[in-house]
Amino acid sequence: QVQLVESGGGSVQAGGSLRLSCATSAAIYTRNCMAWFRQAPGKEREGVSCTHTGGGTTYLSDSVKGRFTISQDNAKNTVYLQMNGLKAEDTAMYYCAAGTRGRKYGLNCVPVSWGQGTQVTVSS
Repeated sequence: QVQLVESGGGSVQAGGSLRLSCATSAAIYTRNCMAWFRQAPGKEREGVSCTHTGGGTTYLSDSVKGRFTISQDNAKNTVYLQMNGLKAEDTAMYYCAAGTRGRKYGLNCVPVSWGQGTQVTVSS
């Protein structure tokens, strides 16, 4: 049973934008944190961004800072990742996760539940 559902991936040209969405249940959404990770072929999984759903504290990795924005809609139990100024190196499978306190993959959010992923492909 899929507990986190991502959407919004696709193919764009460099410089373009996409918005990823991750919808989940209230029980999972309020766990502690929601995060986005990505993994490109042949590379390790890396943290992109996270938000602590209770307090709203957000974090962006250095590689996307200034281009990506994470936001949340508490009424919809949904987290968004707005990606602007996309680069070819952003091409990856993007995963949404709900997690707990701690640090993993470079984010202050240890993933516990994962979505199935959504592919983002940026052509140069």
